[in-house]
Amino acid sequence: MSLKLRDSKHIWHPLTQHQIHPHALGISSASGVYLKDDQGNRYIDGISSWYTAVYGHCNPKITNPVAMQMQTLDQVVFAGFTHEPAVALSEALIPILPYNQNRLFFSDNGSTAVDVALKMAIQYHHNQGVKKNVFVALDNGFHGDTFGAMSVSGLSVYNGAFEDFFIDVKRIPVPNSENLSEVLKSFEELLQEGDIAGFIYEPLVQGAAAMHIYPADGICALLKLCKQYNVLKIADEVMTGFGKTGTPFASDQITIKPDIICLSKALTAGLMPMAITTCSEQIFEAFLSDKNAKGLFHGHTYTANPLACCAALAAIELFQTTEIQQGIQLINRAHLAFEAKIKTHPKVDKTRVLGVIFALDLETQMDRYGSVRDQLFQFFMDNGVFLRPLGNTIYILPPYVITVEELEKIYKTIEEALGIL
Repeated sequence: MSLKLRDSKHIWHPLTQHQIHPHALGISSASGVYLKDDQGNRYIDGISSWYTAVYGHCNPKITNPVAMQMQTLDQVVFAGFTHEPAVALSEALIPILPYNQNRLFFSDNGSTAVDVALKMAIQYHHNQGVKKNVFVALDNGFHGDTFGAMSVSGLSVYNGAFEDFFIDVKRIPVPNSENLSEVLKSFEELLQEGDIAGFIYEPLVQGAAAMHIYPADGICALLKLCKQYNVLKIADEVMTGFGKTGTPFASDQITIKPDIICLSKALTAGLMPMAITTCSEQIFEAFLSDKNAKGLFHGHTYTANPLACCAALAAIELFQTTEIQQGIQLINRAHLAFEAKIKTHPKVDKTRVLGVIFALDLETQMDRYGSVRDQLFQFFMDNGVFLRPLGNTIYILPPYVITVEELEKIYKTIEEALGIL
C-alpha cells in the first residue's frame, strides 16, 4: 500500500479539510533546498518549510552536533536541573538579541512561546499588586493555535469555533502613514483605562496576514506609549527572527525595544521543536520572592531539551557566518530584481520585499484555502517548486543557502503560473 493511502487511514493533518483533500504527498527525504517525494520527484522548498529550515535541510553543521549530543544526554527534567547545551545556548543567544533582553524561558513551539509571554505579562503586574488582564493586539495578527495565542490573533479563519473562550483582547489597526494619528489616539484611550497588561505585535511583517509589511515608525510610536503607561511590549518574532527581515531580529529595525520576545521556527533550524520566550531583567525580577506563588509556574516536559538546545546553538553559530549573511543579501538582491520585473504584470496587484521575504498580490481574488488557490499550489508542485499561496498572495521565503539558479527557477515558475489564471 502506498504511503499516502496508509497515511489516510489514521492521520489527521493540520489546516486540512480531509473531505476535500483526503491524501497527503509522501516526502521521503530532504537535502539542502530540496524535498524529495516517495516517487522520486524533487521540489525546491521555497518557504523553508514554514520558515524553519533556513540553513537548508539536513545541514551537517546542525545534524552532526545533535547526533553527538544524542550519545551523551538526550532528555532531562529542566525543573531543578540544567545542562551544558542550554547554558551554552543562552550565552550565544543573549548577545545577538536586542540589548535589553537578559532571560530565557524555554517551551515547545511558537504558540507556547506566546502563551508564556502572555502569562509573564499578567503575572508581572499581579506580583506587584496590580490587576491588568487585558491585551491589545493588531488587526489581522496571527500568534498561534493554543488558546492564549489564538486569543490575541485576529484571523477568524483560524479562531472561529473558539472565540467565546478567549481572554480579553482589544484590537487596533496596523499603523501606517495614513492612519497613524487616529491609531495612536484610539490606542492611548485603551491604555488610559488602566487594565492593559501588554501589547503584542509581529514586528514589521504580519506573516499569516499574507506577508503584510508595515513601516517601523508607526509601531515605534505605539511602543513609546506602552512605556509611558507601563504596558509590556511583546514582540512575536517566531516568524521574523534569525535574519528573515535582513537583520537578526525585526526588532533591531525599531528604535524602542520589546520587553518580551517570542522565538521558535528557525531557532532550531527546523531540526527539533523548541521555543524560547525572552525577557528583560526587570520582568524576571518581578517574579523573585520568598513566596513560591510569585514564581512563574509554567513548565513543559521537553523544556530545554538538550538535543533541541544543541540544534539551536549550532544554528546560531551558522547564522553568524559570512556564508549565511552573504546568502541573505543575495536573496534580497534577487528578490528586488524580480520585483522590478514582475510588479507591472497585468495580473499582479502589489509586490513587496523585506530581507529574504518576497510577496505579490494577484489581481484575482480567491478564498484563502479555495479551489483557485489549490490550482496554483498544484501548478507549483507540478513544476518542482513548493510554495503555499495565502489566498491571492504568493510569497517566497527560501533557505539562506539557495543559489541564484534555484531562485530563478522559483521566479520563472511564478511567472508561468500567472498564465493559468
